[in-house]
Amino acid sequence: MPPERTPPDAPIFALASGAGRAAIAVMRLTGAGCDAMLRRLCGTLPAPRRATLRGLRHTAGDGTPILLDRALVLWFPGPDSYTGEDSAELHLHAGPAVIAATADALVALGARPAEPGEFTRRAFLNGRLDLVEAEGIADLIDAETEAQRRQALDQADGTLSRLYDGWAARLRIVLAHQEALIDFPDEDLPPAVEQALLDELRSLTREMRTHLDDGGRGERLRRGLLFAIVGAPNVGKSSLLNWLAERDVAIVSPRAGTTRDAIEVRAVLGDVPVTLIDTAGLRETDDEIEAEGVRRALFHVKQADCVIGMFDGDTPPVNLPADAILVRNKIDISPPTTNRPDTQTISVHTGSGLAHLTETLANRARALTAAQAGPPLTRARHRAAIEESAGHLAAALDMHWPEMRGEEMRLAMRALGRLTGAVGVEDLLDTVFSQFCIGK
Repeated sequence: MPPERTPPDAPIFALASGAGRAAIAVMRLTGAGCDAMLRRLCGTLPAPRRATLRGLRHTAGDGTPILLDRALVLWFPGPDSYTGEDSAELHLHAGPAVIAATADALVALGARPAEPGEFTRRAFLNGRLDLVEAEGIADLIDAETEAQRRQALDQADGTLSRLYDGWAARLRIVLAHQEALIDFPDEDLPPAVEQALLDELRSLTREMRTHLDDGGRGERLRRGLLFAIVGAPNVGKSSLLNWLAERDVAIVSPRAGTTRDAIEVRAVLGDVPVTLIDTAGLRETDDEIEAEGVRRALFHVKQADCVIGMFDGDTPPVNLPADAILVRNKIDISPPTTNRPDTQTISVHTGSGLAHLTETLANRARALTAAQAGPPLTRARHRAAIEESAGHLAAALDMHWPEMRGEEMRLAMRALGRLTGAVGVEDLLDTVFSQFCIGK
């Protein structure tokens, strides 16, 4: 016989608060039968959506009732809950023994531990939110800066979903008009019907292309930027990295070639998360290990959102991107002989010019992630779906046969549906919700 499948609304539980020593631990519970479990634990069901202090009791194997904890209990009857199911929260004292005993009691009552993202997955399946909003919640949990928080909260609140749903609604109307032209060719529909249809297709295609042409700002803010510090050996790259990181993360030595592998450190510049990379000094070398470091440095130059080119003479590094930020170091011992307006002058040793350089880097980070008109794209999945939809609309505009045009429009509609989870998303669900923590 095949193994028995767990019902999709079977009760699940998870610790929603973070790990580590704390005063309170929040245990979440959702699924069919939550009300009966709460009655077994609390004696009676608390009033909906009102925190109530209750003693949590469980019966031991010999029939003796055991007091697990005195906790605040909240009851959220479905469908007006996060998941759309009957749900509850137990605000426990955060001792490991309390948490473990409560988890054991819930298992004994028929619940099972939740998988990563399973609460939000149930919310999606029960129509409480769509896939784009669910991804916004995941980003909100991971947000490190205020800018990331604002972007994620807008997405979780449905700003992107409303844009995409609006496109889908307009496309449905246009598709209905196209079907009318196909089904009633002999009804002498006015030419204005087809002209209006084509105009709307062009308008939708333009709006999608404009949305795509955002320079990846939303995606950059979500993942953080990559700033690579490059230059010849001993120009102060590691010292600058330590200054920006506000701690000693790279070894500083007068010996050339000390840094052989890329050193990465996370920082915040202009309210944007930035990964700073100190690279090996760029020079010709017979040392096999140092040569590999140089190769990796050049790789990071290609991958970086911003390149910081450091030097300590009058000649900056060569073969840098046109928008690289040039930094002349060691002005305390070797003042520049020429004034280069495109170059920041600093001394990492004395601190001269570092505040201005930091603000320059923060401004570059802000510029690379600055919001434009309309909500930004935040994921490659969104970009691929909109590119696919816009491609089908462009193909529809080139079609002379009404049936072929209608098919391209249906394909465009399907791509938008996959974006928000309206159609054909089963293969995406595991990928989307596996990014969540256990209690969400």
